[in-house]
Amino acid sequence: MSFSQTKSEIDSLLNGISETENSKEITKTEQAKKIIAFGENSLKTLAEFFTDSTLTKVKSECQERNLTKGEIAIIMADRIEGMPYFTVTGIQNCLITFCENNPNLIEYYLWAIKRDGTEKFKEKYLAWLESDDRIEWTPLLDYKSRKERKKEIRKRKREKRKAE
Repeated sequence: MSFSQTKSEIDSLLNGISETENSKEITKTEQAKKIIAFGENSLKTLAEFFTDSTLTKVKSECQERNLTKGEIAIIMADRIEGMPYFTVTGIQNCLITFCENNPNLIEYYLWAIKRDGTEKFKEKYLAWLESDDRIEWTPLLDYKSRKERKKEIRKRKREKRKAE
């Protein structure tokens, strides 16, 4: 069930992903598949890890360095629901060709997140999660079907009406 994940469970899964050697392989791990299966209900919990600067074994060819646990959490959140990169990083249309064959689009923007500070990024991301703009946001790359996406949008609109 999507509500069953806890911070400690996600922490354990992120630690498992941290043993992966290449960032391109992150989402192929069993741990990543479990986090993705939690869906959008785990996004706020993942955001709690964004500022974790613990270095991992995960090498990013794009960044030419090892990723932090927080960066892995950012990648996982982006895989669950694509982020509005300009809104959360201030960078528009990063050239994807500089890091070819990498399925983790947010990874191209990690330099900007690091430059501006992960705490600031976390604040922008959490504000985005609560914003009205998110209701109809269509990510650059969506891993969900059109039908799933429309269902999600309807659900968010209902929740917003209830809250008002």
